[in-house]
Amino acid sequence: MENFNEHFKGIFDSHGAVPTQGLIATQRFVLGAILVYQIVRLYRLEQHLPLNVGLKPFLKAA
Repeated sequence: MENFNEHFKGIFDSHGAVPTQGLIATQRFVLGAILVYQIVRLYRLEQHLPLNVGLKPFLKAA
């Protein structure tokens, strides 16, 4: 779990405060980030690309 947490924070630059205010907005932000992460992983799996290599540049390019 800790490895995923650090990996997730690194990809979405969320080591500090999130750019939202309030509990509901923060929950939506995190849920949206997880959804995007899962969609990108599925895409990379279907395209036979490495799953964890280059995720951050891939997300920034999209």
